[in-house]
Amino acid sequence: MESLEDIDRIVHEPDPAFAAETNVRAFMDEYGIEDYESLIERSCGDLDWFWDELVDYLDIEFYEPYDAVRDETNGPQFTDWYVGGELNVAHNVVDRHAARDNERRNKVACIWEGESGETRELTYHELARSSNQVANYLEGQGIERGDTVGLYMPMVPEVIAILYGCFKVGAIAVPIFSGFGVDATATRIDDADCSVVFTGDGFYRRGDEIRLKESLDEAIESISTAVTDVVVYDRLGADVAWTEQRDSWWTEAIGSRDDDFETRSLPSDAESMLLYSSGTTGEPKGIVHTHAGVQLQCAKELHFGFDLKPADRFFWVSDIGWMMGPWTLIGTHTFGGTVVMYEGAPDHPQPDRFWEMIDRHSITQFGISPTAIRALRKQGDEWVDGYDLSSLRLLGSTGEPWDPESWLWFYEEVGAGETPIINISGGTEICGCFLMPMPDQPLKPCTLGGPGLGMDIDIVDARGQSIADDHERGYLVARSSCPSMTKSLWSGDERYLEEYWSRFEGMWDHGDWAQKDEDGFWFLHGRSDDVLNVAGRKVGPAEVEGALIDHDAVNQAAAVGVPDDTKGTAVVAYVVLEDGVEQTDALGEELRAQVGAELGKPFTPREILFVEEFPKTQSGKIIRRAIQATYTGEELGDLSSIENPDSLEALEAAR
Repeated sequence: MESLEDIDRIVHEPDPAFAAETNVRAFMDEYGIEDYESLIERSCGDLDWFWDELVDYLDIEFYEPYDAVRDETNGPQFTDWYVGGELNVAHNVVDRHAARDNERRNKVACIWEGESGETRELTYHELARSSNQVANYLEGQGIERGDTVGLYMPMVPEVIAILYGCFKVGAIAVPIFSGFGVDATATRIDDADCSVVFTGDGFYRRGDEIRLKESLDEAIESISTAVTDVVVYDRLGADVAWTEQRDSWWTEAIGSRDDDFETRSLPSDAESMLLYSSGTTGEPKGIVHTHAGVQLQCAKELHFGFDLKPADRFFWVSDIGWMMGPWTLIGTHTFGGTVVMYEGAPDHPQPDRFWEMIDRHSITQFGISPTAIRALRKQGDEWVDGYDLSSLRLLGSTGEPWDPESWLWFYEEVGAGETPIINISGGTEICGCFLMPMPDQPLKPCTLGGPGLGMDIDIVDARGQSIADDHERGYLVARSSCPSMTKSLWSGDERYLEEYWSRFEGMWDHGDWAQKDEDGFWFLHGRSDDVLNVAGRKVGPAEVEGALIDHDAVNQAAAVGVPDDTKGTAVVAYVVLEDGVEQTDALGEELRAQVGAELGKPFTPREILFVEEFPKTQSGKIIRRAIQATYTGEELGDLSSIENPDSLEALEAAR
């Protein structure tokens, strides 16, 4: 990302009529809050008031009322939220909408599109029946409250029923990314101790069949956990290996069950999901979420940040194995909304796949990663031209910092220069966002607006002193917890405290490098442990990458810091060139000079290395730590999120 000076201009001014009709304005009017600054001050400064009012305001139904909003007796690290209350996410997201006296029961809960173009629709009534069947199956297999259930599933509507069926019986859902290989899948099933796992025979990706059942079988063979039941959804119609007494087809195991089930009333702090976040080193981290936490956080963010309306169709490019998958489902379905789900690749069969989907399904909110947009932008404006994208009310983004050019392309070409980009940042650890602009706010390129509602966050220096209002770069921290903050790690409190609470006394260290400008707009500059300290001067990898992407020959770029005898740290940049561009030493020198000219000579890359692709997650996020470790020869750590592991060999060959 460029410096704040280079992007210090407001490019989006919300239409007054649009702003007046937003959900956040209705909330402000209800409570006599005059402006955005007052909204942040009240919601983030009086957490008990905000999170208490939110329950009734968003119509979140508890089976038993809570006695207190929160209890911090054990410190912010172990805050107990909605003490004494009982609820169940499944009741709020499906049961009440599917009730016989509710007009929403026949409303579409999910529009699904397969990579080959086939579509399906699932109503709330159908979702309730299917999730009840899953619940009855789980109960029949002896699954009780607190037991873990694995979801190693393709992106098909049935995955929603599995998630909600787990919630209904009080089981802990363990979503596992469908792109994981054997080792990563085995690690998660074994760590979570899942006795029941749902999977599919496979799914389609860029026209190829990706087999899940085979990977799962190998994973189960390699672990000590006794997986007693595997339910297989038939997506491909493929022949699969079969283990008698353990494996069963979806139609037999689930389709034969009673479609009536009484959803369990659970304590507010009952575990709902175990989401895994890849660690820089060592084993992935098991993030423990509660029913009350994910219910309130996801609903709040969809309602206010993404201005969810009854007729909206919400599409976020994700997998059920990533936080944004459950976040999308829970947030949208709390209000009886419609989720759009897609199975395949963003550029298959052509780079216009998403623009075609927005046009065909009249999608109203569309979320995608910056890296994916950078790749689609490089394909050319002509792939967007000709599609009717006027249904879009809001654009969304998360995962990493933007470069201004790609942000502006997304805003102007996809959003027609009038649709706000709700650029958010938080993480798996809170199943939500620390930073989130409101849809009635003006926007500068790449900004994340400001603190999310009810999120007590700050920017501090290395001593833990607040520097947000000094407009300096610092560490993004949370001074208090929120309902959805992980209650610990599955592996125990020791690692949890070390990972998040050890750097600063009484503050959650999120690991991001943040800055608030003089106009109150917040920005991110990448992970604080990724920041490059070159000869005493600091620069974010995204800034170097942005300078490289500005060159017409460059399609993608990744910058990392490596040890240097003179500077301490030197910049090394890997570059993916546009089609037809020749890799030459002269071009490498030209790119080095461009970075030096834009950012200053100290940040001139020591080397420019040309590669065909970068290691990425399925959502398109570049895994820089893998690039850095490949260059330096350090331990790679947990690489289970990499969709294309073969790219690592190409990185080594480029040196």
